[in-house]
Amino acid sequence: MTLLIIAYLGGALTIFSPCILPILPFVFARAGQPFVRSTLPMLIGMAATFALVATLAAVGGSWAINANEYGRLAALTLLAIFGISLLSPRIASFITQPVVDFGNRLLNASGKTGAAPTVASALVLGVATGLLWAPCAGPILGLVLTGAALQGANLQTTFLLLAYAAGAATSLAVALSVGGKIFAGMKKSLGVSERIRQGLGAAVLAGVAVIALGLDTGLLSQLSYASTASFEQALLDRVNVKPTDGGSSEVASNDKAIGLADAKPFHSDLPVEGRAPSLDGAVEWLNSPPLTMEQLRGKVVLVDFWTYSCINCIRTIPYVRAWAEKYKEQGLVVIGVHAPEFAFEKKIDNVKKAIGDFNIGYPVAIDNDYKIWRAFDNSYWPAHYLIDAKGKIREHHFGEGNYRQTEQAIQDLLREAGSETATSAPVVPDAKGAEMSPDLKDIGSGETYIGYQQATGFASNESMRADATRDYSVKQPGLNQWGLSGKWTVGAEEATLDQSGGGIAYRFSARDLHLVLGPATDGKPIRFQVTVDGKAPGADHGSDIDADGNGTVTSTKLYQLVRQSGAVEARNFEIRFLDPGVQAYAFTFG
Repeated sequence: MTLLIIAYLGGALTIFSPCILPILPFVFARAGQPFVRSTLPMLIGMAATFALVATLAAVGGSWAINANEYGRLAALTLLAIFGISLLSPRIASFITQPVVDFGNRLLNASGKTGAAPTVASALVLGVATGLLWAPCAGPILGLVLTGAALQGANLQTTFLLLAYAAGAATSLAVALSVGGKIFAGMKKSLGVSERIRQGLGAAVLAGVAVIALGLDTGLLSQLSYASTASFEQALLDRVNVKPTDGGSSEVASNDKAIGLADAKPFHSDLPVEGRAPSLDGAVEWLNSPPLTMEQLRGKVVLVDFWTYSCINCIRTIPYVRAWAEKYKEQGLVVIGVHAPEFAFEKKIDNVKKAIGDFNIGYPVAIDNDYKIWRAFDNSYWPAHYLIDAKGKIREHHFGEGNYRQTEQAIQDLLREAGSETATSAPVVPDAKGAEMSPDLKDIGSGETYIGYQQATGFASNESMRADATRDYSVKQPGLNQWGLSGKWTVGAEEATLDQSGGGIAYRFSARDLHLVLGPATDGKPIRFQVTVDGKAPGADHGSDIDADGNGTVTSTKLYQLVRQSGAVEARNFEIRFLDPGVQAYAFTFG
């Protein structure tokens, strides 16, 4: 219920987002008409259509995506006829009388005085609007879509998306109510109803043009001043939605943890959160044969959900690795459950290489089908679940940090299981490169996806074109904006460089800048060069490049490209690729 309320509030906030602008003409074309017969059916049609299409699209079904493209074309055609009919019924009749008559019957937009709106006409307009609406993917919608992609199309996904759309519909209903009174007053005092009608027709046609040209997802995403992301993130931070009951947890927190009170001998004060679910469902196990909870009975088990290109996961690995080594002889078993975020993380050879690079020796379950993820009802990377010797979950934590409390809980449960583990100082890993803890006080930039499915802050001079090759250019992005230069093909998850010499620019504010990159499908290494404020990075170079900014993409992973050595300030980052074929996925900061 809490997540439904959050989704609803996230949708309601979209009225303040620039991404709502393209559909406003279609919505306000019904201003001043009866709420029950006109406004309400239209908003219901819009919300229901968006929820259905988004549910299917979120799970990546190509047939659903293609079907939605055809639906967009049909919706654009229908709404264009609607706009022409509003502008001039005579022009509409001249173009194509049969089609216009049909559109007029559905939309009651023939221009005849006294024509009464119908529920069917408003519903059709709402369905068409729902097919065209592409809201900005803020933190709340991102959380819903990520859950949908991992858990598949189900009633929970649809209800969450429906709640999001209902929130947007509520905001629009309020705006319509105010707009309707204004229009009524204008008609009464000025007698210019025909001019208002023609103005709405022009606005509808302009909206059709904006969506048809792709400006709704390109240009509007650059209007960061109107973004609601900060409000949405504050809402999520205030309400911590937990997949299991009881226990203490923090989401993506790096605060210093307060240790637990000394546990009673052989009996921990940690609460019982429930029985640990099965570990069945992994497509493969690395560093170990398959393990079951029955086999692990009598052991204390730490289950770590991670994925190898996630910067938050990378920064927790030194601690998990140190715990596995320190407490192995006392009865601790650490299991890494690798649940991929991107498609390339499903390739087992990529995971094997990452395990070698991170020096991980504990068992890793490859959870490509998210069966273990769903069994734990998990929602986060990273996530730690601590299981006692009787197979009960006794502690969980989401995100980074809380290391001292987690290690204290490990010691408590080991003593409860009969181990003579003594209380000792917490581990202090020798973390280097991307594994080092972030500089939280100076982070002014957030994770930024490059694929069009979740892209935000795009600032190239040209609008982003999905799944098509295009020449891009960029001058100077604003803070937390980025842009492509050269010939690129932007896919749902990544952008692929089609010709050497292309690059990516980003103005950021953080100590560290990371970029998830991969080579072309043929696997050939790709050379690149980084500049910071137009110069070689020098002492500010990251661990994956040299002081001159030179580096090579050899595998698909997270590359640390900048680590500011002095005071942290806003900088202009640019990476230029000397070979074609590179695939760029996401920026992260630390």
